[in-house]
Amino acid sequence: MSGLPAVGDGGQNCGMEQPRDMTIEAPRAWDRPAVTVPVLVCLSLVGGRFPSFSIEANLWTLGTGGVLIWLGLGNRVARRPAPVRLGPGAVWWTLPVVVFVVFEGATFAAAAGDDFPTFSRLADPLLEDGLIRSAGWLAWLSAFWGLVRR
Repeated sequence: MSGLPAVGDGGQNCGMEQPRDMTIEAPRAWDRPAVTVPVLVCLSLVGGRFPSFSIEANLWTLGTGGVLIWLGLGNRVARRPAPVRLGPGAVWWTLPVVVFVVFEGATFAAAAGDDFPTFSRLADPLLEDGLIRSAGWLAWLSAFWGLVRR
């Protein structure tokens, strides 16, 4: 073997292979906060204009969520490194999440109504205001964008 690339490999096997996890992608022009933050704000303002649980709001949710899933599953967005390990205090954050899920699921399954309303039912009067609904959209889109970047 003379160290020359084999015929038909397109120069791939030239003895100096680089590990794929060490390569750095060039950031795309649109993938920076100066572009993504105004886009997320505009998307949330449009989403906040739709009445809760309307056909338009559901289609907007499915459309924006679908695009974010499509971006996250492909290599269209530069990835941030995931944390190596969660800290010891992170376990305590699961307690309120578990309590919320159990309470929300039990009151929904029992159809308790006004006696024990679910958190989503308690939030309905707040979400009547378009500005607060837009702020909720912005929080949802920002969290989803953070997941896409991982």
